[in-house]
Amino acid sequence: MTRDDERTREAQRILERMNGESEGSPMEVVSRTAARGRDHFSAVDADESDRIEVWGTRIGRMISIILLLAVVAYLGWLVLQG
Repeated sequence: MTRDDERTREAQRILERMNGESEGSPMEVVSRTAARGRDHFSAVDADESDRIEVWGTRIGRMISIILLLAVVAYLGWLVLQG
């Protein structure tokens, strides 16, 4: 077996594994992504028994989104100003 044959077999194996691990239909991917975003911003990963931690996490994540939007708006304004 030549080196090219070996590389070709390895590439085929990788492609088959990637096809087996595919996410599914585009709607499933969008649905899963939306659910992950909702869970992230509602602080599902925070300790439910500590209300302060839950609300602090929610507030912090909302502030980060507001700051991100402000930076994007500012950069857009700079681009439009020339």
